[in-house]
Amino acid sequence: MARPDRHEQNGDEQHGNEHGDEPYDGDHRDRQDTDPRPDNELAGTDTEVGELVGRLTEPAELEPAERRRLLGRLARTIGAGGRKARAEGVGRGRFLADLFLNIAPRIPIRDLHTLSEHHHGLTGEQLADDLIRTAQKATMTVGAIGGALAAAEFAAPPLLLSAPAQLVAETIVVAAIEVKLLAELHEVYGVRVEGTGTQRAIAFTAAWSKQRGIDPLAPASVTLALGAATKTALRNRLMRTLGRHLTTLGPFLTGAVAGGALNRAATKKLGEAIRTDLRGKLPPPPERGKLGR
Repeated sequence: MARPDRHEQNGDEQHGNEHGDEPYDGDHRDRQDTDPRPDNELAGTDTEVGELVGRLTEPAELEPAERRRLLGRLARTIGAGGRKARAEGVGRGRFLADLFLNIAPRIPIRDLHTLSEHHHGLTGEQLADDLIRTAQKATMTVGAIGGALAAAEFAAPPLLLSAPAQLVAETIVVAAIEVKLLAELHEVYGVRVEGTGTQRAIAFTAAWSKQRGIDPLAPASVTLALGAATKTALRNRLMRTLGRHLTTLGPFLTGAVAGGALNRAATKKLGEAIRTDLRGKLPPPPERGKLGR
C-alpha cells in the first residue's frame, strides 16, 4: 500500500451477522489452511492483478471504456490464475484470500495532506463525507459495469463461461476500493498504524474483513493480523462480497442496476460504521500527537 496505516482492531468475526451476513462455509481445504501467503506459482498472477487493481483504484477518474477494458483484462488474468489454483487443489475461498493479501500493498493510499488537496481543501467530517461518497460512486460503477457486461453475455450464451472470473474481478476491485476507504478514513481521524507498507496493508485488510476500525492503542493487533482466525474472516468477507455480485448476472440491464445499487449501499454502510468506530477510538486531544497528528 502506498500509504496505509493503523493497527488491526480486535473486533470479533462473529459480528458479521450484525450486518446481515451469513458465514461462508468453505470447503475442507479452506478451513484447514493457515498459511498466510499464496503458492509461489501464483506470483505472476498476483503481480498483474495488483497492477490492474492499483489502476482501477487510483484517485483519478477513468473513462468508462478504459475502466471496462481494465476490468475485462483483470477478469481474464484472474480466470487463468483460478484455473491453475483449482488444478492444484486450492479452494476458491483460499484463492481469493491469498490473492487479495498479495495485492493489498499495491492499493494506493493517500496521506491526510494529499487527501485534503484532492478533495478541494476539505478536512475533518466534511472530508470523511466526501471520501465515502467517492467510494460509493466507485463501487457502484464497478457493479454497473459488471452488470452491463453480463447483459452482453446473456445475448451471447457461450460467453457466460467467463462469468465466474468476471464476478471474482468485481469482488477484488470492490474490496480494494473499500479497504482504501477504510485506510483513508483512519488518516482523516488521525488513527495511525506503524510498520512496513505490507504490515499496514494487511492490518487494514484484516480490519475490512471485520468491518471495524483499528484500535490505535492495541499494538499487538498488527502482528496478529495474519493469524488463522483473520484469514478465515477475510475468506468469509470476500465470499460474501462475491455473493453480492451474483446479482450482476441478471438478464438485460437489471444486473447493472442491482449490482450498482447493492455496492453503493454496502460501501456507505461500511464507511459510516468505520467513522463511528474511529470516533470512539480517538485518545484525548493532548495524546493525539502520539498518533501522528
